[in-house]
Formats: sequence, C-alpha cells, structure tokens
Amino acid sequence: MEGPRAGGSLMAGGLSVEMPLWRAISSFRVLALAYALARYFNAYLEYRHPVSGWIYLGALTVWTLASTRAFAGPRRCTWYVLATDLALSVTGVVMSGIIDTPARVHAGALTLPTIWAAGSVLGFAAKGGWRPAAFAAVVLGAANFGGHGGISPDNVHNIVLLAVAGCAIGYVIELARASETALTRALQVEAATRERERLSRDIHDGVLQLLALVHRGEQGPGLAALAGEHERALRELMHGRPLPAQGETRDVRELLAPYAAERVTLSAPGTPVLLPALAAAELAAAVGAALDNVRQHAGEQAQAWILVEDEPEAVTVGIRDDGPGFAAGRLGEAEQAGRLGVAQSIRGRLRDLGGTAELHCVPGEGVEVELRVPRPAPGEGD
Repeated sequence: MEGPRAGGSLMAGGLSVEMPLWRAISSFRVLALAYALARYFNAYLEYRHPVSGWIYLGALTVWTLASTRAFAGPRRCTWYVLATDLALSVTGVVMSGIIDTPARVHAGALTLPTIWAAGSVLGFAAKGGWRPAAFAAVVLGAANFGGHGGISPDNVHNIVLLAVAGCAIGYVIELARASETALTRALQVEAATRERERLSRDIHDGVLQLLALVHRGEQGPGLAALAGEHERALRELMHGRPLPAQGETRDVRELLAPYAAERVTLSAPGTPVLLPALAAAELAAAVGAALDNVRQHAGEQAQAWILVEDEPEAVTVGIRDDGPGFAAGRLGEAEQAGRLGVAQSIRGRLRDLGGTAELHCVPGEGVEVELRVPRPAPGEGD
C-alpha cells in the first residue's frame, strides 16, 4: 500500500474552518478511486485472480460514490460510515495478498485500494482527532503486515507516513475546534457585556436620572410627567424596542432639535444630516447624556452650545458649556465609584458605533465634548 502522498495538501483550506477539509477528503477519495482503477487496469493480467480484483473495485466504486455526500461534512459522516469505509480498506489490503502472486507482493506491488485507504484514516482524523486516526492507521498497518507482504521496509514506511499524516491532521482539527469553541465563548461574553452596557446606559439615562431628582427633593407636576415618561421607556426596554428597517436613515438635526432651549443653542447645517437610524438615535442619546451632565454639574443656569458638522466621512457633534469644568482625573474617579454616565452613556455609545467621544476640560472654562460617528461605507447596511 502506498502512503498518503497528498495528505499534506488537505490543510490548504486553513485552520479557521472545518468544512473545506471535509470537502477535500471527499474529493480525495474520488480521485484516489480513479487512481486505483487506473493502476489495476494496467496490471490486472498479472494477478492470479483478476476477476476478484474487478469485483472488489466495483464494490469500492459503488461505496465511494454512495458515500461521497456523507464525507462532505461531520454530521453525515457517522462512525458507522467510517467503520464501513475502514472495513473496505482492510478487505482490499487482505485481498491483494490473496489474488496477487507472491512474487509481486514481495516485490512491493501496490494493494487494490492503493492510496484510497488513506481516505479512511483522514476521515477518522477529521471526525474524532488524532486518536481515532492513529487507531485507523494501526488497523491498516496490521492488515498490511498480516495479509500483504509482512513487515517489509515498504510497508513500514507507508504505514508510518499514513499514521503521521493522519495524526497530524487530527491534532490540527482538535486545535481548530478548541479555538472555535474559545472564540464562540468570547463572542458570547462580549455580546453579553455589550447588552449589559446598553441596559445600564438606558437605565442611567432614565431611571437613575429620575431618582436623582427625587433624592434632591424635586417636586411638582413636571416630576410626575417625567416619571410617567420614564415608566413607558422602561416598559419598552423590557419588552424590546422594534429595530429600524434595513437601510433606514434619520436626520440628526430632527433628533437634536428637542434639546434646543433657552440655555441650549443648537447650530446645524441647513441640509439634512443623515445617518443610519440606529446610529442617529444613539448619537442623539449621547448628546442628551452630555446635556444631563451639564445640568447636573454646571447648574441649571449654565449655557450650552451644540454644533453639528456634516462631513463626507463622518458626522461630528460638539457640546460645550460655560460651567466651572472639572479637575483632571475626575472622570476616572467617577468611573471607579460606579458613576458611569460618561463611560457608558457617552463613550460606550460612540464606541459601539465605531466612533469616538473626546472630552476637553480646563478648570474654570467649562467642558467640551466632541462626538464623532463615521459614515458607513457604500453598500454597508444599517
């Protein structure tokens, strides 16, 4: 039996995906069958029982074609299929020692399945890793040693090559699967973290702001109306908000217009400033969080200015106030204390949009916040 000369090329698909390897094994089995048929056709008259060889190769052809679809993926390629495949390989190896002449066998003649038998080992490797591959290689080695030429240098050489190739591919498959599992887990953790941050932003922007007003002793019908508004927002959050339609855009100016007031000046271009609907809504929410910080830290009498800039690559919104500002390191201290208004409501939102949020402050000269949201490349969805 020849060694799996093409075994190394099976890794051309890379380690990141498993399906290309299965497709390569499936193709390898068909090509190896064609090779076995061609080799036998050129030498069948030299066999003692050539008809038996043709019968075996006919059965091998039927099995290979019937199982091609099964070898296209790990789900269809069950252990029963692999066991049948290995049994056919062993049968062909043992038959080769019976129907061929002793002189040809001792001279190193090929077995009936030739390199097709390597497909069995590769199938075991892809299905279960290096241990099943080693088992299949040992079984084939025993068949060669016991039924086709004994422990000859050629047999030892071919079996060692087959075992090394099968175990190497099996080990790589195990590493690829472990990496995929770790990546999936990391993505799940990241998604959960992002969702937790999103929920904390919504709660901070709504319920916590309301509780802060209650704690300061605010009263009156305005507080009741605000409580009702936040109750509706919280219920909407619990039941899930409808997602914007694919490709839907919003004018950032319209979303920022409600923030304009006696002490808040909004300056924006005269033409629509369009962004994907979700990005526009998150940008507006970040502006709202920045204005909440102005009222909370600079006082109700502080003046604020909002400047919207519409650029080809991005939309930039600046928020500036005339408050007292804050000392360097104040944001870090607030974040460590669990006050995540800037970290989550502003920077977190912009980070999720792929943008940036920069804060500039000089004590006594107010705070300036610059929010920048990149525009999606042509053809990208919302």
